[in-house]
Amino acid sequence: QVQLVESGGGLVQPGGSLRLSCLASRSIFSINFMGWYRQASGKERELVAGFSQGGSKNYADSVKGRFTISRDIAKNTVYLEMNSLKSEDTAVYYCKLVTVEFSTYWGQGTQVTVSS
Repeated sequence: QVQLVESGGGLVQPGGSLRLSCLASRSIFSINFMGWYRQASGKERELVAGFSQGGSKNYADSVKGRFTISRDIAKNTVYLEMNSLKSEDTAVYYCKLVTVEFSTYWGQGTQVTVSS
C-alpha cells in the first residue's frame, strides 16, 4: 500500500502562484507514472502534469507554459509549481502514482481556488 499526501493548496488571486507537494510513502525512483490530476466541480478528473517511466514529463495543453512539474527522488516528493493562475484552474488537485506493477494510488486531494 502506498500513501500519497498532498499539500500546498489554498486561495489565490488571479495571476498568482501556488506550489503543490505530493509526498509518497515509498521510493519514487522506479515507477510507471507520478503526477497531478484535477477535478473541477461538475467536471471529470483530468490530467494536469506528470512524469512517465524514464522521467519524461507531459502537460495538459491548458497549463503549458504556466505550470511546472518537478520531483525530488531523495524526498519521495513531486511538486507542481503553478504560475499565472486563472479562475478556470480552480479545482481539487489530486496526486496519482502508478507502480511498475500497474497498481494505482491516489492522494486525498487539495483544493485550489483562484478568485479575487
